[in-house]
Amino acid sequence: MAIWNLGSINADMVYAVPHLPGPGETLAASKLEQFLGGKGANMSVAAARAGSHVCHIGAVGPEGRWAVERLTEYGVDTRHIVEAEVPTGHAIIAVDAGGENQIVLFPGANHAIGADQLGQALSSAQAGDLLVMQNETNAQVEAAQMGRELGLKVCYAAAPFEAEAVQAVLPHLDFLILNEVEAEQLQQASGLSPGQLPVPQVIVTLGSRGARYFDTASGETQEFPAFKVEAVDTTGAGDTFTGYVLAGIDRGMPIAQAISQAMRAAAIMVTRHGTADVIPDLKDVQGARF
Repeated sequence: MAIWNLGSINADMVYAVPHLPGPGETLAASKLEQFLGGKGANMSVAAARAGSHVCHIGAVGPEGRWAVERLTEYGVDTRHIVEAEVPTGHAIIAVDAGGENQIVLFPGANHAIGADQLGQALSSAQAGDLLVMQNETNAQVEAAQMGRELGLKVCYAAAPFEAEAVQAVLPHLDFLILNEVEAEQLQQASGLSPGQLPVPQVIVTLGSRGARYFDTASGETQEFPAFKVEAVDTTGAGDTFTGYVLAGIDRGMPIAQAISQAMRAAAIMVTRHGTADVIPDLKDVQGARF
């Protein structure tokens, strides 16, 4: 089977600064690092490293070929990534000596994905394949509707969270992943707890406490405690978890096994600095000792 990811692709530009700038202040950065990022790219890399065939549907700007090449190197099928006229999405991240940060996010090409591109990509999908989306691109509702019509298992990672965006795709979903704060916000907006949502399978991640799985049809709930590690950077951990869960499902694992493996991957990820470039591969995850 395959995982189809309508996903963002960002250049994460991280500047080390002596302190976070105030209004009107100009600061000299002591260091600049550029990483491949975007929740979509992170999930594609994670799922590919977990052993799935991942087809990324997205867009970059004229200067973004390096990001496509990097995704290809990491095992992602990039044939459905197009070059748009607007710049590649990017995040400008200022980080001070204490680890506090400020982020300016420019969506760029992530919001330039056309219906024709989406339709052409998904015309190659097979019934039973997985389709995943996040809230960093346009065309989410169109993709969810198309995926449902084609017999795909439609999944949504509800971040960055907007209640309106989640509610728009809810009728078309088979699987929803969100964190504890997002679950509370969605409940406030919809009046429905995670176990009451009209989505067959829901996972709520709980940070250092683990994750909770809801089978809404049977009413079953399962708890998955987190592995205890010394975290140095939680960036990308949620995306790693999602990619590994979906890869486990794609490869036919029981849901409990898929979640447990994803918990191991996320635990490794928080011990590393970086995003897509440092997501652990399946060998690392299976060999980890906690």
